[in-house]
Amino acid sequence: MAAQSLLSESVLGWSIFTLILLGILVFCWVYIRKFQSRQESEVVSTITAICALAVALITSALLPVDIFLVSFMKYSNGTYKDWAASNETRAQIEDTVLYGYYTLYSIILFCVFLWIPFVYFYYEERDDDNINKCTQVKNALKYTVGFVIVCVVLLLIGAFIPLKPPPGQNSTQWEKVQYLFEELGSSHGLPALSFSISSLTLIGMLAVIAYTAYGMSVLPLNLIKGTRSVAYERLENTEDTDEVEHQIEKLKSKCADGRPLSSRDRHNLQELEVKLQVLRRRGRHLEIAERNCCTKVGSALRPIKILLGVFFILVAVMFTVALFISNLDKALHSAGISSGFVIFGTNLTNPLNELLLTLQPVFPLDYILITVITMYFVITSMAGIRNMGIWFFWIRLYKIRPKRTRPQALLFLCMILLLIVLHTSYMIYSLAPQYVMYGSQKYLVQSQMPPVGPTSGNSTLSTTRICDAIAPEDQCTVTRTYLFLHKFWFFSTIYYFGNWGFIGTFLIGLVVSCCRGKKSVIEGEVEADDSDISDDEYLH
Repeated sequence: MAAQSLLSESVLGWSIFTLILLGILVFCWVYIRKFQSRQESEVVSTITAICALAVALITSALLPVDIFLVSFMKYSNGTYKDWAASNETRAQIEDTVLYGYYTLYSIILFCVFLWIPFVYFYYEERDDDNINKCTQVKNALKYTVGFVIVCVVLLLIGAFIPLKPPPGQNSTQWEKVQYLFEELGSSHGLPALSFSISSLTLIGMLAVIAYTAYGMSVLPLNLIKGTRSVAYERLENTEDTDEVEHQIEKLKSKCADGRPLSSRDRHNLQELEVKLQVLRRRGRHLEIAERNCCTKVGSALRPIKILLGVFFILVAVMFTVALFISNLDKALHSAGISSGFVIFGTNLTNPLNELLLTLQPVFPLDYILITVITMYFVITSMAGIRNMGIWFFWIRLYKIRPKRTRPQALLFLCMILLLIVLHTSYMIYSLAPQYVMYGSQKYLVQSQMPPVGPTSGNSTLSTTRICDAIAPEDQCTVTRTYLFLHKFWFFSTIYYFGNWGFIGTFLIGLVVSCCRGKKSVIEGEVEADDSDISDDEYLH
């Protein structure tokens, strides 16, 4: 009976994960096909982008499964279910999640340090028409070796960082070296992988601060404000076109008698001709947008978009408040900076954490909510990258636009999303620390009751408590996500300060988004540096 219950619970958890997996693959294919350039698209880059994006989303989907499995080991009264009564069985169930993290994190390392760099440099070398395939592959491998060396260094550092007190001063050099090898062997590679992933998560933290925080403010406000009227934009564009044509004719009239134009006039004429080309392209795009049925449907759905925008902004504010309370709790009640701001128990009421714990008796509302939270971070990250483009400090490298995104830009997009997803797990832990650590588990506390009469003995009273950091180890099972997040205390310390940066960026982005006007209905479709070929590709 216990074996059947174990099988049914495991099948339920992994069945949900399988359905999510299929949905992720379909979404990735549609998303990449929507943005990739039809003119420059290649099979290898397309497959790489779809697989990398799928790995990022699948990794984020593993967190709800992890929480689901540890929670379903217990009844609501705090006792273990029959199939989970054995420590070996519980360890076996959690090991399946651990192996899942091993696999996905190893794939992420492979993508970030080998496959994506190789494909990226391969297409960078492809821009040179005088180079053959063999030289192209050789040059791409040469540049990729640098990424592989960085990965190996991170793995070695993570493997040899002592997690236990080292031998005393009286120990011999051999004992010290032997201690390092024992540390490496006993860990089975977990510290090495955790250190490498945590190092990438630091970069992901910067991407979350830059893109996700901005996306959380710009996405809902764009839905609320909507876009400008197509008819008004066409009228405005026509007036601008007539004015520029008049200025060009005025400049050309200066050389009607054969006199050459001055250098200043020639420069102004070139600028006006470029501006006229952009305005004419805008006119063609606006004409198509006005006839497009999607534009008309979007106008009819304006009330729904406004409600959705209001909902998203409320969710963003709730996340920010929950993150602020969590950080404030750590600042006031944690074990300090040298412990990575580890906190034992929840001292300040966190609304999101309480909401998840309240929903847990009604299966599967809490798991649906944690999945929605995870996908919300991914969607807002995509929105932030879509609106900002890909930057290296103050240099804009690529734009993300429908049907005209270059293969290199898509590879950059997927790599950034991989790094963002890595940090998303810590963000969700910061939003609901108790729930991410233990799920909805409870445990029993035995307390002695004083005797009622002179002849009666002491009685025992059992009370149920929600699992937290002070609960006995054999009564509460910690999620494997938490173990990965807190393997090295100094990373947790940096993540803590990164949360403050996230809050500040969100507030700044909210103010900037509020001050901006409505977007154009063809926002991002027409730029001055676009070629006529790419424009025709989009229109057809």
